[in-house]
Amino acid sequence: MESIATNKKQTLINEQIRANEVRLIGHDGEPLGIVSGKEALKLSEEKNMDLVMIAENAKPPVCKIMDYGKYVYEQQKKTKEAKKKQKTVSIKEIRMSLSIEEHDINIKAKRAKKFLESGDKVKVTVRFRGREAEHSHIGNKILDNFYSKVEDISVIEKPAKKEGRNMLMILAPRKA
Repeated sequence: MESIATNKKQTLINEQIRANEVRLIGHDGEPLGIVSGKEALKLSEEKNMDLVMIAENAKPPVCKIMDYGKYVYEQQKKTKEAKKKQKTVSIKEIRMSLSIEEHDINIKAKRAKKFLESGDKVKVTVRFRGREAEHSHIGNKILDNFYSKVEDISVIEKPAKKEGRNMLMILAPRKA
């Protein structure tokens, strides 16, 4: 049989295992002790199964008698499950201008709460146009007002800071 790459490294099977002695585990999971590499290969062939090295860094290396195809399938299944459980955090952006009204801030705060409750981060941006850039203190007030409406479910990850023609702040969901 040939070896199939799993998790970016080769798993040694059957004749690829060159160790003189191996710690052998039977196909039903019981330890068979330390045996020679040739004897382990012979035992696996008697059971019409493969000899698979599962821990090559151990002294002596650990090998198991098993169906290699089934082993590869189980490994792929485990990595797929691990990927499913990972939550990707995305950053949602909410934009405002200096001339935003209180009611509009409330609406945008409600939308931000939905994003935060679903586990996403929120980037709140106040855009300055033309001469508005001279009034960055008003941008700070708007961002402070916005944060006061969502502070019960969020924390400031990056405080308000002026970057070019924008002032932005990043909010992260509050850990329960």
